[in-house]
Amino acid sequence: MAAGYSFGAIYKLTPQRRRLLLVLIGVGAIILFVAIRAINIYGDPSPWSPQKNLLFTVMSFINTTKYPPSLAYLLMTLGPALLALAVFETTSAAQRGRIGKFFITFGRVPLFFYLLQWPTAHLISVLLHFTFGKPVGWLFQNLGPGAPLSGVGFNLLVVYLAWMAGIAILYPLCKWFAGVKARRRDWWLSYL
Repeated sequence: MAAGYSFGAIYKLTPQRRRLLLVLIGVGAIILFVAIRAINIYGDPSPWSPQKNLLFTVMSFINTTKYPPSLAYLLMTLGPALLALAVFETTSAAQRGRIGKFFITFGRVPLFFYLLQWPTAHLISVLLHFTFGKPVGWLFQNLGPGAPLSGVGFNLLVVYLAWMAGIAILYPLCKWFAGVKARRRDWWLSYL
């Protein structure tokens, strides 16, 4: 988060210089990720290893540690994200269309979305577990690390559908709050 606030200084530069820096830093992060991960000594607590075929070897290579975030994970995710920022910035409003406007809405209220997505995801999980007759009580306990519970959770298709439902639920709220931020200049709104 601190890097994100510091990164704001780049957005004070001219658009051309900013795009160039986004591309250079993004490509540099990706190259550094590949180099560090290829060495397989530093950058992530879980080393990669050759697997039965190329696909599984690539999956082992990109399987990095998110919590706590490893250097490899940060380089692997932030590099492409910076390249995406450069690409999104080069497209005009007409080129972005409805899909671009959809994503921009969330980008205008990032902390607001981040704070709301946790209770929304939890509510959707509770509703799904209840609807399909699965145990619900464990969703209200602090279980800590350990073996997964049996009879809970859903397959990946249901998870993706639930994720899309969560986005659909939060979009109108984020759009409303983006409007509030555009109309008002209260100091605290800049943080949400």
